[in-house]
This record gives sequence, structure tokens and C-alpha cells, in this order.
Amino acid sequence: MRSICLFCGAAAGASPRFAEAARALVAELVARNIGIVYGGGKVGLMGVVAETALDSGGRIAGVIPEHLFDGEVAFETLEELHVTQSMAQRKAKMAQLSDGFIALPGGLGTLEEFFEVLSWAQIGLHGKPCALFNVDGYYDRLIAFLDHAVERGFIVPRARALAVVESDPESLVARLVDTTPAAFDRWQSSK
Repeated sequence: MRSICLFCGAAAGASPRFAEAARALVAELVARNIGIVYGGGKVGLMGVVAETALDSGGRIAGVIPEHLFDGEVAFETLEELHVTQSMAQRKAKMAQLSDGFIALPGGLGTLEEFFEVLSWAQIGLHGKPCALFNVDGYYDRLIAFLDHAVERGFIVPRARALAVVESDPESLVARLVDTTPAAFDRWQSSK
């Protein structure tokens, strides 16, 4: 695995634990010589991710849409910073540069990015692992909802299993490195 995309927000969250966990995750990726792809920002958890990667000698690529770059939230000193015309192009570029995806705690944008790549995996557009970094139970209710959707027949169990969930950075990265999602045919089976 050459690089993992970290979806994370422009906010740091209400607890310092979120930034600490982001730093620990980046340290684990750098220790394994896995590059990082992220949203290109310098604020919130995005800024924490970028600063930690740079301070520890890691490889990091930012991808930011032009309207956010112009809004002065871009981490302009990155060696690799891709500026796109739209959010859709940003997500496509991030996916192209990545061998897997991890959603750190975040807001609407983080959730939207994660569910897009998860749904792409469900319909067979890629075979890259997708994970939720469940720091301090942040995603507990979302995980419960996914399980509820399985119970109610809107998500098949095989699709639900595509979402890896871990709360420990070392275990999370190990699972993604060791995971090769099987080709998934949404229409093949309801199991």
C-alpha cells in the first residue's frame, strides 16, 4: 500500500483527543512508509494531519478545490498540492492517488467523502479498503445506523462489511494493509 487518503475536517472538534488521535494515525502511516493524501487544508484536523506528516518526514499530497484555495485555507507550502476546479474533481483526484481510505472524525464533508468511496466499493468501481477511525466512540451512532440499515434491508451484509471500523491507529492501519476487499457485485446476492 503506497498511500492512504485521510478524510478529515476543517474543524478540530470539541476534544483535544481528536487531534491527538490524528497525530497518532499519521505517525503510524509514516512509520510504515505509507504516503498520505488529504484535503489540502491548513485548518482543523486537516492542518493537524499535514503538520504532523511534514514534521515527521512523511509523504503528503493535498487536493483542494480552487474556491477553497482562494479562501486562504490551503496548506500552500506542501510540495504536492493539487488544485481542482470543483469538489467532484477533488474527490476523484483523491481517489486516484489513494490505495485506501480512512475517515477521521469530521463533519458533513468528511461523511460525504467517506460514503461516496464506500458506495463506489459497493458497486465495484474500486477494490480499495474503506475505514472509519472511531476515536472516543465518535462513530458509534453511525455504526449503529449502518447495522440498523442492514436489519431493515437497505444495506446487504456484504456491503456493510466493506466499512472497516477501528479505534486504535496501529490496528486500523494493519487492517487496511492486510485487507483486499473482494470484488463486490451488489446485485449478486442479498447476503
